[in-house]
Amino acid sequence: MSNQSFSASFFAILAKLILAILALLAILLLAFPIGFYGMAMYLEPTLPDVKKIDNTKFEMPLQIYTADNKLIGQYGNRYSMPVRFEEIPKPMISAFLAAEDDTFFEHSGISVKGMGRAITEVLTDNDTQTGGSTITMQVAKNYFLSSERTISRKLTELFIARKIESELSKNEILTLYVNKIYLGEGTYGIQAAARRYYSKTLDQLTIAQMAMIAGLPKAPSAYNPVINPDRAMERRNWIIGRMFEEGFISAAERDAAINEPIGLNLYQEKLDLNLPYIAEMARSSLVERFGEAVMDSGWRVQTTVSSSSQLAADQALVGGLRSYDRRHGWRGVEAESGSLDGRKNFDNIYPAKVTKVNNNSFEAQLQSGETVTIGWSGMSWARRYYSANRVGGGYSNANQMVKVGNIVRISPLNEAKTAWKMESIPKVQGALVSLDPTNGALRAVVGGFHFNQSKFNRAIQGYRQPGSIIKPFVYAAALETGKYTPDSMVSDAAIRIGSWRPKNADGRYTGNMTLRRALALSRNTPAIRLMRSAGIDETRSLMNAMGGLEMERMPPTLAVALGAAEATPLQMATGFATIANGGHRVQPYIIERIYDFYSNTIYQANPVQACAVCFNDQLQTTNAKLLETFEANKAKQETLAAAGTPQGDRLQPKTAPQYSTATQAPRVLSQETSYNVSNMMREVVTSGTGRRARALGRGDVGGKTGTTNLAKDAWFAGFHPTNVAVVWVGFDTPSPLGAKEYGGFAALPIWVNFMRQELKGTPSQWVSKEDRSKAIKATQQVVNLTD
Repeated sequence: MSNQSFSASFFAILAKLILAILALLAILLLAFPIGFYGMAMYLEPTLPDVKKIDNTKFEMPLQIYTADNKLIGQYGNRYSMPVRFEEIPKPMISAFLAAEDDTFFEHSGISVKGMGRAITEVLTDNDTQTGGSTITMQVAKNYFLSSERTISRKLTELFIARKIESELSKNEILTLYVNKIYLGEGTYGIQAAARRYYSKTLDQLTIAQMAMIAGLPKAPSAYNPVINPDRAMERRNWIIGRMFEEGFISAAERDAAINEPIGLNLYQEKLDLNLPYIAEMARSSLVERFGEAVMDSGWRVQTTVSSSSQLAADQALVGGLRSYDRRHGWRGVEAESGSLDGRKNFDNIYPAKVTKVNNNSFEAQLQSGETVTIGWSGMSWARRYYSANRVGGGYSNANQMVKVGNIVRISPLNEAKTAWKMESIPKVQGALVSLDPTNGALRAVVGGFHFNQSKFNRAIQGYRQPGSIIKPFVYAAALETGKYTPDSMVSDAAIRIGSWRPKNADGRYTGNMTLRRALALSRNTPAIRLMRSAGIDETRSLMNAMGGLEMERMPPTLAVALGAAEATPLQMATGFATIANGGHRVQPYIIERIYDFYSNTIYQANPVQACAVCFNDQLQTTNAKLLETFEANKAKQETLAAAGTPQGDRLQPKTAPQYSTATQAPRVLSQETSYNVSNMMREVVTSGTGRRARALGRGDVGGKTGTTNLAKDAWFAGFHPTNVAVVWVGFDTPSPLGAKEYGGFAALPIWVNFMRQELKGTPSQWVSKEDRSKAIKATQQVVNLTD
């Protein structure tokens, strides 16, 4: 080393020494002239009451599950699992003493030895050592003070530390410390760190792993084994050496620990299925009810939605929207040029960059760097120009469609991805919501084409004009007056109300017809006449009672009879549930059960039932089956655990779910009216505008099509005694869907594809008028209901 380098190094060390001495002198000059006791008396009124110190709260991510226990969502980024002193392994205590404060059990809150180490650390640049703060001082800082570096804050820390030492035992202080200290990766406390870094409990950790965790408080980012494994290992091994020097471990234990690999096994639950609309609905509902703190509650929340139903709904809606997109031709390339970076894959519709164009094919590069070929057959649907009305010419070769450098969308034709076809991301949107009409439990909710494309949930947030699917509510209001039966005659002649001259969709008028026929054919003028007879206010009030349609979104005019209102698909589904279940208003819900982090049941839904008597009669049998299923699953889990198969950190309820006695849902429609309207809606399927639903081959379903002016909204609402489902299709900014895109063409096939899966294996459940009447009378006798 040259004289010049030696001189520079010497003066640098000297400068650090002077600064350290000056800092120490500053503390001494401030504290001792007036006496430590005098300073304590001065600060006493401002010091906190340490006896009221709260231990850190339990915090773990919120998890959302399907009804069949599939993890579909995890929220929250904090990990904190408080422990008692008795639960802390002795080697863990030794590791923290060696790393942070080896005289903890001897000093009274302030360690002169520790301050000396801090000065040495400044002089030597050895940042693997501990700082000058004792564990007690760190407790004072973590629970009561900010992290600002000022002399006044440091003095306050000293006095709080002394107060803590005088009022709490060493064991209590150490417990507070290990539960509150931040240890990186969102973890607070040693139990959370053990789980986060090693997926273990404290008693499962090795000495090396304990030393690794004990090395984190000094600088959680710098010594984080995930981010800086080399520095983390250096500090870990230094602590292991200190543990040996202090006599906490033997030489053999030291050597074994130092030679142990880093051994990280990060706790990170992977979703079983990505069902974001359901997961977000559950999360939002919980936050609305319990506040933001629920995100770190560690709760395991089971929804009413089964994975099979939700997947069927996703597939049906996405398939329907893609079919609509293809019907109207290709809209051109996604971008004339640019990068693939940041472009997302939606429903296996991949972004690709055109690299070569032939006459009847082109080559494109995927984000992975792979180049694939799209042949002429894979471009078949896209050869038509885009046209809202499906009118226009077509392309005759690939050169007319794409150029080198264009960004396009493609999708594989098979799982092996050996063949590809042209695709596009639909601009049209849609929604599907399904619920159980007997109690309101949601079965499936899809809020759009893809959650990552748009997080707006159109099923529960999208207010649109319902069009003609509102007509069964109007007919129900008319039947409730007692003036009509399904076979009463109503005029389908032209009508004029002031300056308003409403028309039928086909522009024709057919004279008198029965109510059932008028609904089956979705005639407009009969609906207007029936609403005028039933009363505008009375009809609006009934719609509000049946489905929660909001009064302020239904204008007090006869135009409501044709759907001139605003409602969400969920509200419409709730209204149709009232028709399907015999006239009772159920409340939609999605949270079935809530378990704490340790899988103890803390909430069980108990919804009102359309037939509480039916439910309660079967209660004992239902609970017995739930118990039997629980015991079978428990035995299966025990067998897997005994075989060494890891079960992960998933929902494993400790007790079987058990339902309690149900309450009767309020009646908002008479039994007679609900029965008649449901039968009339079956006729919509058998011989009316919903004839495409006959593809299900069932006689126990009913429904209603709906199309608004200029076909800006296409709907189908249909039901089975066990399931009500509503489908909406349209653009987010209302605009025409195109020629012939009626509810029966754009929305109904989506409903059919969904219900085909939902009703597979379900026997016919058509109920005769006489049987329905007997059931209603039995209900009224037991629960003393009146219509």
